[in-house]
Amino acid sequence: MGAQIIDGKKIAEGIKEEIKEEVARLKEKGIFPSLHSVMIGENPASRVYVKNQRKSAEEVGIEYTLHELPENMNQQEVVEFIEGLNRDERVNGIIIQVPVPQHLNVRDIQLKISPEKDVEGVNPYNMGLLVYGRGKLVPCTAKAVMILLESTGIPLKGKEVTVVGHSEIVGKPLTLMLLESLYEAPTPTVCHIATRDLAFHTRRADILIVAVGKAGLIKGDMIKEGAVVIDIGINRVPVLDEEGKKKFKIVGDVVFEEAVEKVAFITPVPGGVGPVTTAILLRNTVEACKLQKGGE
Repeated sequence: MGAQIIDGKKIAEGIKEEIKEEVARLKEKGIFPSLHSVMIGENPASRVYVKNQRKSAEEVGIEYTLHELPENMNQQEVVEFIEGLNRDERVNGIIIQVPVPQHLNVRDIQLKISPEKDVEGVNPYNMGLLVYGRGKLVPCTAKAVMILLESTGIPLKGKEVTVVGHSEIVGKPLTLMLLESLYEAPTPTVCHIATRDLAFHTRRADILIVAVGKAGLIKGDMIKEGAVVIDIGINRVPVLDEEGKKKFKIVGDVVFEEAVEKVAFITPVPGGVGPVTTAILLRNTVEACKLQKGGE
């Protein structure tokens, strides 16, 4: 049947245009939203993310500051640095670049970020608000999935949704978001590493959302005809070019070439969830700024 490809880049550009207009209005009032990124030690992947974050922030007028901390800082020293950012009124949003050095506990560091500056939505206070359907600063990738689903125009009411992956930043908060509307909610099933028969659950799904980080996990015969597929996985796999030389390719968790022939909608990797996630990070920064300024 051939799927419609959900263009995450186009959706992200629309969101960023709205953010740009709102940032301009805030600046007219003397309010300058700022995002502060903390990178501990050197990591090539983090360096790429930081570069993209800075570019996206500057496109919409958000001030972006990168704090590079030495790799040998201990847990208490990092926590004290975060608490300093919490106290600084010029800082609206804080994000920790992962991974961090192995001797550090990134969860404990993230928990120290003030709920009002937690633009990744990982603080227990912000997570707890999701249970009540009152989330303001919510996990960026989970929110991106909801926006991508909305873009299809397919109502969620009564749909069978299978979420593969139960992480704190995607699977769990996403499930709460899916259940947010009492009378319009779908019926979610959450699968994980202990799920006995994954294919049984994925084949039942009207909407299949995969966030595991394992290339080729979901094959075409595991997907229902006419389903909507949101692939969050990002995997770097080796391939051979035309000259037989080894290079790397970015793929998702779903075998795209097999899925695209039988589903109704599917996100590409790259170019699907990723750009929208970045746009939500910027939106959360503006929302955080407004919360700190008394709801301006």
